[in-house]
Formats: sequence, C-alpha cells, structure tokens
Amino acid sequence: MKIITSVQNPFIKSLVQLQEKVKIRKQTGTFLMEGKREIDLAIKGGYQIETILFLPELVSEKELKKIAVSDHIEISKEVYQKLAYRDTTEGILAVAKCKSHDLSDLQLSDNPLILVAEGIEKPGNMGALLRTADAANIDAVIIANPKSDIYNPNVVRSSVGCLFTNQIAVATSEEVIEYLKKKNIAIYSATLQNANAYHQENYTLPTALVVGTEATGLTELWRINSKQNIIIPMQGEIDSMNVSVAAAILLFEAKRQRGFL
Repeated sequence: MKIITSVQNPFIKSLVQLQEKVKIRKQTGTFLMEGKREIDLAIKGGYQIETILFLPELVSEKELKKIAVSDHIEISKEVYQKLAYRDTTEGILAVAKCKSHDLSDLQLSDNPLILVAEGIEKPGNMGALLRTADAANIDAVIIANPKSDIYNPNVVRSSVGCLFTNQIAVATSEEVIEYLKKKNIAIYSATLQNANAYHQENYTLPTALVVGTEATGLTELWRINSKQNIIIPMQGEIDSMNVSVAAAILLFEAKRQRGFL
C-alpha cells in the first residue's frame, strides 16, 4: 500500500488542481469527493472509483475492504487537510470518473416527472436542487445552460451525495426544449409573465417543471415554449425565493397530484 505524507507530492498537487479547476476535471474526466456516505452513494450510482485516500486513524481496514478499489493510499493528516473541502473530518477521499450526462442517456418512466434548472450559477443552489430532486424521487434533473460545473466540490458537498442518486443531464436550453417536445413532455415554466398559480395546473401527465435563477429568472425561450407559465403566489414584500425552495414546492405539488403524498 502506498503512503504519502507530503503536500508537495506531485500526485497530491494534481489532486489540489483537480479540486480547484474545472478545466482539469474536464481534461482528466475525474473529480475528487470526500466522505463515507458520498463514496457509498457514488458506488451505488454506478460511478467508477479510481483511488481511495485515507487517514488510518479514522478509517479501518475493514471499511476499506468494502470499497472494491485496488488503489488505496494512506495519507498524513497534513495531506488530508490540504485536500479536504469540509470542516468535519471523516478521513476518506476518493478520485472518481465523471459520468456522461447527455440527454440521450436518460432512462425515463412511462409518465416522467422532470426538473429543469436553467443557468444556475451558485454551486450551493445546484446541490440543494439535487437534494430536492432526490427527496421527491423524480425521474431526472436537467441542467440547462449551466454556469457551474456539476462536479464542483461545493456541488458534491452541498448535495450530500444526491449528485450520485439522481439521473442528471446537461445541455443547452434549445436542446432541452427539443428533447422534451420529442418526448411529448409538457413544459411548465416558473416565471412571472403570463402565469397561472402553480396549483391550478395538472401535472399528472408527463411533466417538466422549469426553474431559473433568482436574479434573472428564465430566459424568454422557456416562456414561449411552455404549455403554461406558472407562478408561486407571494404574500410578503419580495417577489422571489430560493430556487431550491421554489423547486420543492412545485415538485411536491406534482407528487401530491400523482397520489404519492
């Protein structure tokens, strides 16, 4: 078994780059994650783990044997602290292969419920959307015109592993709209313009619920391609809420109508 104790080790330096730079993640087709639950969920989600790095005082040999990876590297506390993204310490990290996220990869049910998120900038918001999607157990999450890499370490962290439990596709808004129309999936866009109250619509048939950023909302393309624009009535002083909260309201209304609540 390899042992690395120096933060100046070339492999450790390469992992720091992998953590910090989307360009490196795209070039290598890999990303770095941390945490026992996240690694377990990634394996269950079909992700290929290439390397495990661990602190021997926190991770037992028995735990390591559960992870079917030949490349285990024991690291020092100094190295772990250099690589770890969280404040809490579990003592285990993994290098994993990124998945393909093409629209054609999605496996949908006969009556799909899909969340589309356009132009999400903050990794924390993207992670929260993935948690919401997992909680509602929907068919897929489609990220349209993403402004943040889905393998950004803060997406991995804030999704608490739900990056690995959801089917995720990434594409342009034009491509997503074309895909949904080909699949005869009705588009309901959350926007202020020409909108009905969200609870007045019928989501019991194949449905895509579309949300945008809090700052700018959805682009005109979604508004004109919707079956119906929808709005969550606001009773306070502001006219918007966190995108993951809005998504949760819409998704669970759809689940209620479908008899799952």
